[in-house]
Amino acid sequence: MASAQPTSSLDFDVLIVGSGLAGLSSALLLSSKYRVAVITKRAVREGSSGWAQGGIAAVWDKTDSFTAHVDDTLVAGAGLCDLAATQFVVEQAPQAIAWLQAMGVPFSTEDSGELHLTREGGHSARRIVHVTDATGAAVQRTLIERIQETANITLFENHTLVDLITSDKLAGKPGKERRCLGLYALDEGSDEVLTFRAPNTLLATGGAGKVYLYTTNPDTATGDGIAAAWRAGCRVQNMEFIQFHPTCLYHPHAKSFLISEAVRGEGGRLLLPDGTRFMPKHDARAELAPRDVVARAIDFEMKKGGFDCVYLDISHQTLAFIQEHFPNIYARCLELGIDISRAPIPVVPAAHYTCGGVLADLQGRTDLTGLYAIGEAACSGLHGANRLASNSLVECMVFARAASHDIEKSSLSAPPALPAWDDSLVTDADESVVISHNWDELRRFMWDYVGIVRTNKRLERAAHRIALLKDEINEFYANFHVSRDLLELRNLVQVADLIVQSARARLESRGLHFSRDYPELLPQALPTTLVPGKRG
Repeated sequence: MASAQPTSSLDFDVLIVGSGLAGLSSALLLSSKYRVAVITKRAVREGSSGWAQGGIAAVWDKTDSFTAHVDDTLVAGAGLCDLAATQFVVEQAPQAIAWLQAMGVPFSTEDSGELHLTREGGHSARRIVHVTDATGAAVQRTLIERIQETANITLFENHTLVDLITSDKLAGKPGKERRCLGLYALDEGSDEVLTFRAPNTLLATGGAGKVYLYTTNPDTATGDGIAAAWRAGCRVQNMEFIQFHPTCLYHPHAKSFLISEAVRGEGGRLLLPDGTRFMPKHDARAELAPRDVVARAIDFEMKKGGFDCVYLDISHQTLAFIQEHFPNIYARCLELGIDISRAPIPVVPAAHYTCGGVLADLQGRTDLTGLYAIGEAACSGLHGANRLASNSLVECMVFARAASHDIEKSSLSAPPALPAWDDSLVTDADESVVISHNWDELRRFMWDYVGIVRTNKRLERAAHRIALLKDEINEFYANFHVSRDLLELRNLVQVADLIVQSARARLESRGLHFSRDYPELLPQALPTTLVPGKRG
């Protein structure tokens, strides 16, 4: 809670929450003119972007076209992609790749020196620019080096977003124009909640994969920006569309290790335990069908046969080919006793990407003046009901540039003095086990009830459990000092509620949302928009 008295604050021109590709790109683009703070809740290298294996989708080959990339995106998005947003991202993608090249990202090349392009599910052409099978890590590493060389950027690691500070809260009543004035963040080093003040705040906090029991996401993916923006009064959109990546490595000692889409793009075949190939009977595009189709097919076959996993086989390719194109996947599997040049890879679907998020326009602007949301935290309109493979990193790049340009054009005045965080009336938690138990319960029932296939009954059960958890967590939050675990749990429960609300509102099956009670597609594709203070 905030105190009545103003306090000294950490003052900047722009606050960026999140240190993935969206956040770091924005910081570098703005640093020539502004004092920028990058606030990240763990080490700067621990965001989701660094985990991205496949690559960045962009029209680069002369035989490809913007129209084809747009069409592929629209098909994958099942009628819900915003055409203007899709065209905007696709047309700006080559410029984004060129900027990364200028930054020094070592993209894989052909012998001729041209960029090597691979193909992934849902794409009609080879247009995936990559760094072998570790594109995200290479891009992150390069940008972090640039950040460390830039004087105008201050990095705050191990600082967790608590809440945004808005003008109506400050004044005690809504003003003519609601503004974001800054934020509170928990400094884990000092265990204090600090006040950050700036005329512009940019949320680049990523998605919410950790709301599910099985996910390809890092532990940081707890929906912090989405939950904070919702609490601050921003609309969210299309939260029912959670993408489950079809192929996460199934092994007791492999935590959230993704087997890239590009393995199937280079001829990998999905097999049942007896070696039978099954994708052709589910879709004419077989292994190259969009992710929602492949994930549902695997889920169907696993449940039908009672299997723990299925298998992805790339062993028909040569060892040299595999080591050249998938060195990290090959090495990691080999560490676990799986030689993918000789044997298939055990895989299962896992929560991978949050297609919805904070509603934002083509400049990344939200409902709150001075607040921007980009990357996975935002709903830009690009992904619709299902994200096309490798469209995520390019979205981060394009909207980082768009938001930065908009900030440069804005003329927001410096915020007034902000109230300090007041925790004088709370005590230290005496039963932290409550947090870990609630976290485990949430992730399990979200997996069971709000997963790849949904029903009204399952969603009703999830909604009931969420309501009970919210009451418990709100009581805990009001009475005890905040911790990162508590803040993340609070955000995950809020995001789970938004996912379930959105899923219950969609009375059809479309894209990533598949309901047994409403298996048909409605004739008109409409987004699901949730407004704070309005339910049902």
